[in-house]
This record gives sequence, C-alpha cells and structure tokens, in this order.
Amino acid sequence: MSRRTRRTLFIVAAVLLLLAVAIFLRSKAPPEAARLLPESDGIIYINLKAIRTLSHKDFKPPDRVPEYQQFIDAIGIDPEHDIDQVAIALHRMPDPNGPNGPVAYSMVLVGKITGQKLNAWLDSHATSRETYVGHTIYNITSQDRTVRVAQIGYDMVAVSNTPTAEQIHSMLDRHRAAALPFAGSSLLEQHYHDVPLLSLAWGVGQIGLPFSESGSIHVFGLALPLEPDATIVASVAPALPVPGSLGAVRFKVEEIAPSQDKATSQAADLATLVTLVRGLAQPLGESPANDAFKELLKTAEVTQHGERVVVTATVSASTLGGL
Repeated sequence: MSRRTRRTLFIVAAVLLLLAVAIFLRSKAPPEAARLLPESDGIIYINLKAIRTLSHKDFKPPDRVPEYQQFIDAIGIDPEHDIDQVAIALHRMPDPNGPNGPVAYSMVLVGKITGQKLNAWLDSHATSRETYVGHTIYNITSQDRTVRVAQIGYDMVAVSNTPTAEQIHSMLDRHRAAALPFAGSSLLEQHYHDVPLLSLAWGVGQIGLPFSESGSIHVFGLALPLEPDATIVASVAPALPVPGSLGAVRFKVEEIAPSQDKATSQAADLATLVTLVRGLAQPLGESPANDAFKELLKTAEVTQHGERVVVTATVSASTLGGL
C-alpha cells in the first residue's frame, strides 16, 4: 500500500470517527426545541410525533367551540396532527396578580405549522411588528398581555407572552447557535442528564408552578406535600421497549429536596397520600379515564435516595389506548 493511499485511508477514517462522535453527542443532547428556550424557572417538553408513532394512533381532537374551530381554519394548522414537538419555558412572575398571573411562558412549536395562512393571520392580527436578527416578531394583544410570535424556521415557531421581548430575542439568538449540541439554558445544563433516556415527555426545574395554589401544588384537587418552587425532574417513557410499538408507559417524578431530612419527611407524606387516594379511587366506576387512574395508583411507588424523593408508576398501553 502506497503512502498516498494510507494517507487517504487515514483521512477517511478520521472523518468517519468525527462524524460518529458528532452523532453520539447529538443523541445525548437535549432536543433542539428545548435548547432554543430562554433562561427560565422550569421547562416542559413533549414529543408528540413519537407518541403518535409508538401508539399507532392519532390524537382524538377535542370538541371544539366554533370560535376555536374558526381560528384553526384561519391559520391552517391542525394541532392534533400537525404539531410534532412542544417545548415550554415557565417564567415566575414577580407580581402573581399582574396580567401574566403567577407564570408566563415562552415556547417553541415544531411541525407542519408554517405557511401562507399563518402568515396572513399574524399579519392581520398584529398590533405592531419588530424585526430582529432577520426575523419578524408579531406582537398580538391578548387579555391585557402582549403575545409575541416569530417563525424561526420552515417548521418552527417561537411564542412568548412575557412582559418584555427579551425572551423571544433570546430564542432567536439561540436559533443561530442551534448547531451546537449542548447549547441551551443553564437549567438544561444542570438537569437534562437526569431525564431518562428515550423519554416521550419530560419536565425539569420548577414545573409545579402552573399547578401552585395558596403556596402548594394541587393536582386533581389534591394538595401535594411539595413546594411550588421545588426542583423536580418528571418524565414519561416507554417501560417495555419493543421496536415500533409501546408496551407500557412509565411515569417518574423526582424531587430534589433541600436536605435528606426534608426528603425523608416528604417521602413519608407522599406514600401516605398515595395510599389514601388509592383507597378513595376504588369505588370509581369503570371508564377509560378511571381505569388508567386506578392502574396508575396501583403501581405507584415512593422511594427515597438521599436528598431525592422518587415516585414511579406504570400504565399499560392497552389501558391508555382506551382514553
């Protein structure tokens, strides 16, 4: 083998190695939609396309009021079929009684969501416009708030209702650096590694904020022994991975408590609450929603690992398929 041939083979091998490393790093990186989000108190991400694919079914559209149906027709987007990914940043507001309430949001939507109809709707409803780094930001007034919308790619839209334009500017800035696999907010940097692999949906940070009421988190009308500003890592992932299908879904919620003693106390309180609700749910009649709720409670387990309190539960795909 000649020296030139060896050099060529070495270059090809080096390139292939670099590509393999790049692909590996990209697989470990947060989804691009989440990486575009600005600094925030919490992040929620849902991979709707993966859920539709694994469940082999489309989402059933909810009963739509005429006004909402007119909006869907006007923008030319069917959310249940056209949106593939949703990434939401939660921003705690200093004045919970202000126009944004206790929490404002910034979000990135990915899917078949751009086109002439959306452009026409934005153009006709915008009270003002701003051009930033080559993108048009449409400012739309809604319930005493300004909702800012910008199309940042052929399949991507950014939306924010924060009091200032800082957050949507940040998303547009991050879009220019989106090729960097580990770019993103400090919250992603700190906690994305805690998200289980292959999660279909997940949340990190203070994701209890939207459910906070009177200083506590409420779910289904129940007050949980968790603080609204608690750092939580929640996820929904396939429990029995079968290629091309979904056998069961595993729900996991992990709270990072301020101390091990606090974690011990909260784990005990959560275990008691699960036992209580499990008993209260038994008399519920048979229905797809009630069956899923009962199975979730039946499999729920509360454990503690140092300063972390972990709640897990599993629901079969057949039960979920009835919803």
